[in-house]
Amino acid sequence: MLALSLTLGACAVGPDYQRPAQDVGAAYAHAPQGQWRPAQPGGSDLAADWWVTFGDAGLDGLMARLPAGNLDIAQAEAQYRQAQAALGSARAGLLPSLSAAASASRAGQGISSANNPATNYSLSGSVSWEVDLWGRVRRTVEAARAGEQASAADLAAMRLSLQSTLAQTYFGVRASQRQDELLARTLDEYERALQMTRNRYAAGVASSADVAAASAQLDQARVQRIRLGWQREQQVHALSILLGQVPAGFQMPAGAGLPGVPPVPVGVPSALLQQRPDVAAAERRAAQANAKIGVAQAAWFPDLTLDAQGGYRAGEFASWIMAPARFWTLGPSLALSLFDGGARSAALDAARAAYDAQAAQYRKTVLDALREVEDALVQSQALVHEQAAQNRALAAARETLRQVLNQYQAGLVDYLNVVQAQTSALSAEQNALDLQLQRLSATVQLAAALGGGYVEPVAAGDAPAAARQAPGVGAEP
Repeated sequence: MLALSLTLGACAVGPDYQRPAQDVGAAYAHAPQGQWRPAQPGGSDLAADWWVTFGDAGLDGLMARLPAGNLDIAQAEAQYRQAQAALGSARAGLLPSLSAAASASRAGQGISSANNPATNYSLSGSVSWEVDLWGRVRRTVEAARAGEQASAADLAAMRLSLQSTLAQTYFGVRASQRQDELLARTLDEYERALQMTRNRYAAGVASSADVAAASAQLDQARVQRIRLGWQREQQVHALSILLGQVPAGFQMPAGAGLPGVPPVPVGVPSALLQQRPDVAAAERRAAQANAKIGVAQAAWFPDLTLDAQGGYRAGEFASWIMAPARFWTLGPSLALSLFDGGARSAALDAARAAYDAQAAQYRKTVLDALREVEDALVQSQALVHEQAAQNRALAAARETLRQVLNQYQAGLVDYLNVVQAQTSALSAEQNALDLQLQRLSATVQLAAALGGGYVEPVAAGDAPAAARQAPGVGAEP
């Protein structure tokens, strides 16, 4: 019986998993030539600490504090531990269960039971093993393992998302500091211009309208700086929450200015199947749903359980563990549900539908990942040209302001021309800073869209070979 059980247990009902096919293309439509290095085959060309390429010590320090302080990461880690425990619980079904029991009872029967009670002592042990003939337990373990791997990928996706948010928020604070420095210089220039206009008004070469215009311009710049200040403080508060700190106790690290924009290795689209943690999580959930089809199919077959029990039972404690009091039982049991009103059919249909849903979710996740990379690529390239044009506009605005100031001092134009030139120059300065911030944010988004250095771990024996090769996609990079 044991040999037959082991032989039958070598098979498992249900479909063997294959990764859902999804065309990803051979190259990105907006992958530039010469601006990004192609990723090397065999894993992600991005380092796990991709943010160090910006060369900002303040950002590096905040990133080092993120894993230990962030509460979203703590929640994702706890959920991963839950998935690990679920896998351990599923694996326990492959092993026999052992139990022991001891009891002592005193009972009577009939009218004279109070005068003639009976005592019974019992000590027993039992072993029970459900032979996994049809692979129900193994499919359950397969599903739990895929769930654990999906939870690990969820944790990696959470970390990457928070790293991206932290980097973009940090650069936003640094850009706001630069804006504040610009407005501080602008206020000094506007105050000098107002004083100069007042002097000219006192000398009779300027009108009261010029003084009013200079004063209004100065106050408007003060309003901009006040608004920029509270917006920057809110960004700092967001950084403190990301690090799990009370806003009142958080201090921005020392440093100022914005770093340069580093190159990002793009690679090929098929690499996203291993380099994006959300794609890996969606693929593992499809594998989990596929394994649950086998669990549902195994319910149609009989369950074979091997049981053994032995122990002692006696009416007197002195003879409790003596040979005559021994008892034992040994034998298999076979159980099969003959009629359940269609419950098993419904459960199997539900499992197949759940797999179809997860497979569709996987394909959508892949497409969304490709879209995010393409969006980041096209934005990064456009911002390079946009910033070059903005730098030319900034140089022209500065030159225009210089000439208009000279003309105003010579009495050739009124102060309205100066206000227009100063407003145009300030707007050009601010736009240049905004574009620099947008380029940094686009680079962070591109690094996150490419997986941020994550590589999908697949241990030997975790899934069938077909699960590690995407049909219709070609060889993995």
